[in-house]
Amino acid sequence: MTEAAAADLKLIVFQLKNKEYAIPVNQVRSIEKVQHITRVPRTAGFVKGVINLRGVVTPIISLRSRFNLEEAEYTDQTRVIISVLEDMEVGLIVDSANDVIDVSAESIEPPPEVVGAEEADFIKGVTKIEKRLMILIDLEKVLNPDELAIQSGTEGM
Repeated sequence: MTEAAAADLKLIVFQLKNKEYAIPVNQVRSIEKVQHITRVPRTAGFVKGVINLRGVVTPIISLRSRFNLEEAEYTDQTRVIISVLEDMEVGLIVDSANDVIDVSAESIEPPPEVVGAEEADFIKGVTKIEKRLMILIDLEKVLNPDELAIQSGTEGM
């Protein structure tokens, strides 16, 4: 195996509002159909609640809401990507997830300077494959623990 091949990334591609996004396969535990989500009071608006997934209570985030996109009705295509960051497991609601692709690390470009793009803070880079443009999201920023914490009446500094 050459060093160039070792630099390849496997990405899970998912859709949100007709755009394609991707996260590295090594940050994904599984892809699930949407199931009953139990609402949790005093959480950030993009935290939809929790699910019991094979005995593990997992927080669920709407990526549409996180990126300030309008919410959409769940369909048969809607998926929950169970992602793992350090020791935190979180489900991300996406419009659909149906692709695993390999890209070379060199093909990933820094995020373009897009004025007014709501998701800009969460973008790690972009990559083009044939005519497709995929936006790599930065899970560390999406899953910022400070923003996921239960909102208390007093705001700490």
